Amino acid sequence: MRVDFIRHGLTAGNLEQRYIGSTDEPLCSQGREGLKNRVYPSCDMVFASPMKRCIETARLIYPEKEPVICGSLRECDFGDFEGRNYEELSADIRYQSWIDSGGEAAFPNGESPAAFRERCVKGFLDCIARVPRGERAAFVVHGGTIMAVMERFAVPRRSYFDWHIRNSHGYITEFDGETITVTENI
Repeated sequence: MRVDFIRHGLTAGNLEQRYIGSTDEPLCSQGREGLKNRVYPSCDMVFASPMKRCIETARLIYPEKEPVICGSLRECDFGDFEGRNYEELSADIRYQSWIDSGGEAAFPNGESPAAFRERCVKGFLDCIARVPRGERAAFVVHGGTIMAVMERFAVPRRSYFDWHIRNSHGYITEFDGETITVTENI
């Protein structure tokens, strides 16, 4: 089955390099413009995170399709780091502790990376189960969501952070039920 993963367009928080997970930001004007300058593959079904930035991106890319909303595909809840950037967090000892963990420690008052990844993988599989045989699916989601799914299924195997993708970009893939093979970058 062909499955495309597209990271939502830019938001104001993305431009300021903030941790934007549970904050429900819409696209900024640069984000909407950036989507107009790209060509995206066609699909039969569109799945999206319930966050404004993903729904808006899905509707701009696929105006003829109503996205199927999947709550499990939302971005990680960054807890006390939410809405802040590196500069604002650099003196916070909890942030340094999180950095020292290699990004594996739970976010203070937020979600643990392991729970987030598990949620995303389950959400992906739940959505895939809804796609009729022979149809193509597109996932318009968050960078972290894409990274979680790719880390779990993509071959050759790579770490979570190796699958980072820029806003408005993504991967065209083939999923055989067990592994994902990237055929092209968007």
